[in-house]
Amino acid sequence: MNSSKSISDKSSQLSPLKQAYLALEDMQVRLEASERSRHEPIAIIGLGCRFPGANNPSSFWKLLQERRDLIREVPESRWNIENYYDPNPDAPGKLSSRWGGFLDQVDEFDPEFFGISPREAISMDPQQRLLLEVAWEALEDAGQGPRDLSSSRTGVFVGLTSDEYALLSYRDGDLSRFNPYFASGIARSVAGGRISYVLGLDGPNMSIDTACSSSLVALHSACLSLRMQECHMALAGGATVVLSPEIGIAFSKAHMLSSDGRCKTFDARADGFVRGEGCGMVVLKRLSDAESDGDHVW
Repeated sequence: MNSSKSISDKSSQLSPLKQAYLALEDMQVRLEASERSRHEPIAIIGLGCRFPGANNPSSFWKLLQERRDLIREVPESRWNIENYYDPNPDAPGKLSSRWGGFLDQVDEFDPEFFGISPREAISMDPQQRLLLEVAWEALEDAGQGPRDLSSSRTGVFVGLTSDEYALLSYRDGDLSRFNPYFASGIARSVAGGRISYVLGLDGPNMSIDTACSSSLVALHSACLSLRMQECHMALAGGATVVLSPEIGIAFSKAHMLSSDGRCKTFDARADGFVRGEGCGMVVLKRLSDAESDGDHVW
């Protein structure tokens, strides 16, 4: 016999007042469950990163413990700083800072590992390449086999705000670069989608640009999606790469860059920020799911 039908039959035998009381009790239970889900803690079960001087979370933690400073002059591989530097921030076409936080390599990538042809990889923004690599590493750190997640309800939320690889492509004037892969290779909107496509994920996907807060808004969006039961697991993070001086020149004109390459937050000496690059990703689950799945919770 159907249990719900049995309960319904019994409640129909009750007085209208008792039926109303039972309905209120049921609504209260549903409301409490809804409120709990809205505020359920979110667990970080995996980490991945590429930062100046650190290719993984453990090496980054070591840098923090040692209080290391990884700010340096713009490397020759990006641009010749002598051609652009002028301490006067109002000097036309010049950078008022020589400094930044730079990754050692942004041009190394194994496309075939991800099922991408070398020809397509050339048209891919290094930010997209970094996101793929670091997402993979974060999933491995979480004990999730990236190749085993196909058709899973895993969401991807990434923050990006820079188009400097596209800027380099436009600048060199070589129209042969504009092949069928170019549009998807430079599009910020594709960055998150490429992760879902390569891994075969069926959860929600979002590429977000809210300037400096992009990665944090991506993380916030992932938490909301998990609490709304839109996905069982989520990847959240962001990437940025500094490849050309133009944006820095614009920041110089707005007097936004620190002249000595040091951020002096909440200090009377504060005179701007320092541009830097890197990529960070976290793997998230609702805490109750992480505990029931036996995941390691960072």
